Amino acid sequence: NSVNSVGGRKRIMKKVLVIAYYFPPLGLSGVQRTLKFVKYLREFGWQPTVLTVGETGYYAKDTTLISEIDPSIEVIRTNSKDVNSLLKGKSTVSLPRESMRKILSRISDMFFIPDSKIGWKKAALRTVEELLQREKFDAVFATAPPQTAFLIASEIKKKYGIPIVLDYRDLWVDYPFKTFPTPFHEFRHLQLENNVLQSADAIVTASNNIRSTLMRRYTFLPDEKVTLISQGFDEEDMKVETTPRNDHIMRFTFSGLFYEDRTPEYFLEALRNVLERKPMFREQIEAHFLGAFRPEHLGLIERYGLKDRVHVHGYLNHKECVKFLLESDVLWVMMRDDKSTPGKIFEYIGTGKKILGCLPNGTMRNIIHEANGVCTEPDFVTEIERAIEYLFGQFLRNELTGAPPSVMNKYNRKFLTEKLAKILTSVAK
Repeated sequence: NSVNSVGGRKRIMKKVLVIAYYFPPLGLSGVQRTLKFVKYLREFGWQPTVLTVGETGYYAKDTTLISEIDPSIEVIRTNSKDVNSLLKGKSTVSLPRESMRKILSRISDMFFIPDSKIGWKKAALRTVEELLQREKFDAVFATAPPQTAFLIASEIKKKYGIPIVLDYRDLWVDYPFKTFPTPFHEFRHLQLENNVLQSADAIVTASNNIRSTLMRRYTFLPDEKVTLISQGFDEEDMKVETTPRNDHIMRFTFSGLFYEDRTPEYFLEALRNVLERKPMFREQIEAHFLGAFRPEHLGLIERYGLKDRVHVHGYLNHKECVKFLLESDVLWVMMRDDKSTPGKIFEYIGTGKKILGCLPNGTMRNIIHEANGVCTEPDFVTEIERAIEYLFGQFLRNELTGAPPSVMNKYNRKFLTEKLAKILTSVAK
């Protein structure tokens, strides 16, 4: 165990091995949850060591995130024989058209179980073996996707008896976009998930929906073994300096990726309709998209005659992204399912801005309503038009308000990390 000095007192730190394929300098929202746990765990008596992948091709890199990792935290980067690592020479990979991404995803589901990162498992386990010759860990924390991370943790438990905590950022077998090419594939995934859950000492889920789906499917799980630790935001990220805007234009901003059935189409159509019906609004409403944007969606902007009102910024590093969100008026999110938990919704809440959620009834809609947001069906264009006009009215009257402090506090990353530290302490030997 390592020693940490707190207010002049020496404190013995317990040690946790964090297994995370997605970790800075990789970008996008998937890395934020793990990064912030790693950033704050030391404040609650746990010294993390991170096991992640080495140089790999990915849609977004953000080297600025590395500065959030305390120099005392060891980050071990291993080789991997997965598809992303074969593209490492390219570093940043452009987004394919959604039709092509779906084909590649289906091919991956056919040939790789549980996922295309299975080629990382061997190298990761070899590295763990070397690491354990010089280090002792009180617990292992593995986060998925990719589910390969769970298989690595499960092997460590079997071989070395170290307690493991599994973090479900998304569902596995019940993930809405998972396909099973044959009954054998489904059987094998169920078998693997069943095995890792049996071996886990504790399970953490990023949403209540994930938790209840797991409890329903795997009835052997006792209630106290599965804990909700929701996605969140880091208060420190919100301290970025912003530039005041006096342009009297209502700015809608979307941050993230569109994939599978998530599309900007219905929102853009609604915006087009509002501006056609009320031309006097045209100079006063604009929409911005932060993140990798697909070529077919650029085509939609052109088709709806919105080139002067819609701006695509591409990928911004995390600090620039938060700054842009803070300088916006309404933050927009779209999803067609209620089984996933986009981390960006919680960052939206942390900005204190108004949220427009185009999404079905369920967990995420409840969270947005609690944060004082406005919700519509994801693909009901007329309802989205009404929401745009309603929000514009609030904007003109200076009445746009976001989440109250009581709601924001629930999603503070430091508070959420304290919950994780307690779970780690409860399973540690």
